[in-house]
Amino acid sequence: MKKLSSTIAIAAVLFSFSCSNNTTQKEESPAVDSAMTTNANSDLFKAIVIKHPVKDYDKWKAAYFAHDSVRKVYGITHFVIGRELDNPNNVIIIDKMDDVNKAKEFSTLPALKSAMEQAGVSGPPAFSFIDVVRDDNTVIEQKDRVMVEHRVKDFDAWLKVYDSEGKDVRAANGLIDRGLARSIDDPNMVYIVFAISDMVKAKARMGSEDLKKIMMDAGVEGPPKITFYKLVD
Repeated sequence: MKKLSSTIAIAAVLFSFSCSNNTTQKEESPAVDSAMTTNANSDLFKAIVIKHPVKDYDKWKAAYFAHDSVRKVYGITHFVIGRELDNPNNVIIIDKMDDVNKAKEFSTLPALKSAMEQAGVSGPPAFSFIDVVRDDNTVIEQKDRVMVEHRVKDFDAWLKVYDSEGKDVRAANGLIDRGLARSIDDPNMVYIVFAISDMVKAKARMGSEDLKKIMMDAGVEGPPKITFYKLVD
């Protein structure tokens, strides 16, 4: 690793966590169309989900795609970026990680807060460390996504109910299965990503009494967190 002055090194390392780039990945982004997918011949992977608001997306994005090398020192590589549909300045970043401990170390470096502020991050970031257990990397045209996050009493019991509902039922409601993950820190915390083929149907399904009953029967604890967003990079 190139020698840098201590001030520049700290700023670069921290800044890159919120503002880092994989130039090759950016150029090949059309082939990556899910927040939790990987190439067909690759193994399932571990990732960081980072959510935070930014003051100016274009300014933040330019900085993000300028600092990949330092992030790679911590075994972290850029994967995809999404912007919330209701508030495009709320950003969702999915980064792949090779080593959970290194990634956690990176996320808690002391100067992180000030570095992210310099990058235009305007609120506290939220970090989730996840283990992707299912993915679909089929190339599709749809870029709209919804991420559902909820905790379950028992993952295996929940999965049986989820699978019994079936992909076809979800597809009929405008939801295309893309990714399924579990929290590394709490394996009963579940993350599901769907592509959206019909926004009206998808939103109706998310608020339906039928889905609430299915989730209750599956052992979902508390109301789910539902985030609609669009893949942009």
